[in-house]
Amino acid sequence: MFRETLVAAACLSVLGTAALAQEKMRISLQLPLTSHLGENLVLFEKEVEERTGGAIDVEIYDSATLYKDSEVPAAVGSGSIEAGVASLTRYVGDAPVVDVFYMPFLFNTEEKVRAAVAEGSTVRDVLEAEIAKTGGQVLYWQAYGGAILLSQEEPIRTPADLEGKKVRVFGKTLGDFVSAAGGAPTLISGSEQYLAYQRGTVDVGMTGVSGVKSRKLWEVMDTITKTNHADIEFIVVVNTEWWDSLDAEIQGHIRDAAKVAQDDVRDRMSQIEADAYAAAEENGMTIVELSDEELAAWQAVTQPVYDNYLEATGEAGQKIFDALGVNSGS
Repeated sequence: MFRETLVAAACLSVLGTAALAQEKMRISLQLPLTSHLGENLVLFEKEVEERTGGAIDVEIYDSATLYKDSEVPAAVGSGSIEAGVASLTRYVGDAPVVDVFYMPFLFNTEEKVRAAVAEGSTVRDVLEAEIAKTGGQVLYWQAYGGAILLSQEEPIRTPADLEGKKVRVFGKTLGDFVSAAGGAPTLISGSEQYLAYQRGTVDVGMTGVSGVKSRKLWEVMDTITKTNHADIEFIVVVNTEWWDSLDAEIQGHIRDAAKVAQDDVRDRMSQIEADAYAAAEENGMTIVELSDEELAAWQAVTQPVYDNYLEATGEAGQKIFDALGVNSGS
């Protein structure tokens, strides 16, 4: 009888553990797990499962195996998946204000970026409120670094070098920037850019330098121009209905895990970029630094981009510009 009681207790224990792990949190990621965003999600997964005692089972679907970057907002908002990682600009259709981070040369220092993405900042509050209208809400932000240009055989030093060239972009405002500089923007998902460069679909690339390393873009492009013309931010978004179904204690544990992951990637971003530049050079890429004169030439063509942003975003965009001290009429 005692033995049977022990066996029954053991079975209940196993069943209880299994039940705890039944709440799935599937996360879609367009990048490979070897990327710094992939590594960051693995950290988040570990933190969540430890803090919830296995009540939440995190499953990461990397390399766009479930959804492309452009499909994540709809997939998360509809509840087709519990969570996803998307470039902030993927929400531009529903929330044009998100493209503030792609305003040319607006966030050209780490201090400016950190102030804007800080919890409770006007910029972050406005953006997250708009994104929440899509059926998903921001759990945490993932830093991706500054935007660069990629080319083959010759660097892109000034706007004149873009004239007549097709340029891969990943957002509307970045497309406006390319158009203002004389190029032809072509919207291409991050997971498809390698083939676009390989096949010559575009002449010039645009991404973050960490993406050069994780996607081995040195196999299809040989030159990096450090324009740093935009700050690239990714967000981890959860379906609102799914999130609201969790009890407050579980939500708290997930938020704590998100804070750990968010701070980790932000604090490591400078080193991540430095390592990526080193890897690019080791694999034969030329790294081009712009002179003050060349940088000024880029900045001189940007005003139409600011005008377009304000026209698209109205009061929300003006509120963000006011918070950042931007003189939109300059």
